Amino acid sequence: MVRYHLFTKIVLIIVIMLIPVVLLYSYSNKMTTNVVVSELNRSSSNQLAFFQSQVNTSIEELSSWPIILIHDPDIESFEQQDLVSEYLNLDLINHVKRIQNKLSIQESSSNWRSNLSLYSPSMKRVITENDSRTYDSRELDNANLPGWQVQKVASGNDERYLFSWYTASPYSARDLVENARTIIKLEFDSTNIQDMLDKFKSNGRRDPFYYIPGTGTIYNRTADIDRSTELLKQLDFTEINDVDYRTIELGEEVYSVHTVISPATGWYLIDYIPLTDVLAPIKDSNRLFYGAVACLLFMSFLAAYLLYVQVQIPVRDLMHGFQRLKMGDYSVRLEPKGRNEFSFLSERFNSMVIQIQELFEHVYLEQIQVREARLKQLQSQINPHFFYNCFSYITSMAKLGKTDAVVAMSHNLSRYYRYTTRQEKDLVPMKEEIAFVISYLKIQKMRMSRLDYVMEIPEEMMEQLVPPLVLQPLIENAVIHGIERSADASFIRVSGFEDEGRMCLQVEDDGLGMDDEAMRLLQNQLARPMDEHSGCGLWNVNQRVQLRYGERSYLSFGKSPMGGLKATIYIDNIKKG
Repeated sequence: MVRYHLFTKIVLIIVIMLIPVVLLYSYSNKMTTNVVVSELNRSSSNQLAFFQSQVNTSIEELSSWPIILIHDPDIESFEQQDLVSEYLNLDLINHVKRIQNKLSIQESSSNWRSNLSLYSPSMKRVITENDSRTYDSRELDNANLPGWQVQKVASGNDERYLFSWYTASPYSARDLVENARTIIKLEFDSTNIQDMLDKFKSNGRRDPFYYIPGTGTIYNRTADIDRSTELLKQLDFTEINDVDYRTIELGEEVYSVHTVISPATGWYLIDYIPLTDVLAPIKDSNRLFYGAVACLLFMSFLAAYLLYVQVQIPVRDLMHGFQRLKMGDYSVRLEPKGRNEFSFLSERFNSMVIQIQELFEHVYLEQIQVREARLKQLQSQINPHFFYNCFSYITSMAKLGKTDAVVAMSHNLSRYYRYTTRQEKDLVPMKEEIAFVISYLKIQKMRMSRLDYVMEIPEEMMEQLVPPLVLQPLIENAVIHGIERSADASFIRVSGFEDEGRMCLQVEDDGLGMDDEAMRLLQNQLARPMDEHSGCGLWNVNQRVQLRYGERSYLSFGKSPMGGLKATIYIDNIKKG
């Protein structure tokens, strides 16, 4: 169960009281922000749609001029004229001047700068406001295309777009260049649209521009082209409706982007407003409110801290002292502060810990002595067991008359006896343990000529310290239960390696091995106290490494790739001699 300190309880009460206020303010602020953004988007969309309608009206007004002019009597009569010679006669010149005058009047009737051209395919001449000349047929390459034709043209360092509209008489003419008797061409460039964009850009927040995929962009004259280009990269025009707006993030800035398509030209009118600037006053209000809440919390914490210092800290120190005492740290002492009830408790606590520490020191020394005695007992149990096997072998060889084997066994036995009786330390270098094991294997090889072995111990491991007689029981187990029981078995491999900071000693054979159930039972026997069914040698090895090195040190079994049993000793906290 969680226990809350007094200071924690006070702080929690203050926080719980402020949470509803903060949540209510956050909800109200969110609703206000949503309303502001919604109204801003609605207002911007309406303004953008109105501006687009103004542009469309101007364009539609221009596109109506050719229809009006095509029905003018002078232009209609001009269709009937045929050019007899290369030069115009006086009547035709006067006729052309009347047409030029009407073209001029029509062009000056709008604020937009535009050009009207009258083409007469039969006369191969074009009439403009100020000129009458022959024309190249390439000027009418786009005449057969419907709607407004847009062409990008260079104008100094800037780029502009030329919009063209063609109207022919008669209307039934499909191929205007070949069948029409009169063609009127209306042209205006994008500077007219730029003028209107400049007027629409009423403040520094707006930045309208026109865009059509595959053709280009018409910016206002003070546009931030880089930012507009970044916004275009994030717009998917296949998903944009006739009137659309969405929110786009560029770095740390958030923009509300509005889009309206022109039905007259197919161009998109795009405008964006930085919401970060618009919502700045709301954010300033938020910072002021949260700053006030932080000040209130600070003042509350300061008031709670006075109570914390007077009561909570002494209680906490006393609790920590008891906790350290529970964990076995008997060196803990409390420093009495002031002359109050807590200083009295600290003094009594220190006196109690001193008495407990003295008692546990006596008990701990006795436990160490018992543990050392148990280690000596486990080690001594190995000696009679091994001696029994050796003397049994000598007896068998003597009965068979194999004196060389008896001499070799006696020689190796004497070396074993020297190794075991001169051990004054609990740990020996690995190289001495390996030399002892090789002596044992030589004895067994004399008894079984088919026996062979290999030692794969790294050089850097030879100086590490291990308990004496820790490998011999494993090798004896491999010889007796692995090699002797199978006529085809003959090989033992002893290897060493490191795994997760532990030294591993591994003994493998190619004998009969054990199934999974038998290995599980053998492993369980090592964890239980030794009885008449437990193997003395293996049980002793497991107990010795666990008592000396801890829980990460133990003896385990597995299946060897050679077919027999694999026994592995894990030794933690390895040391070098």
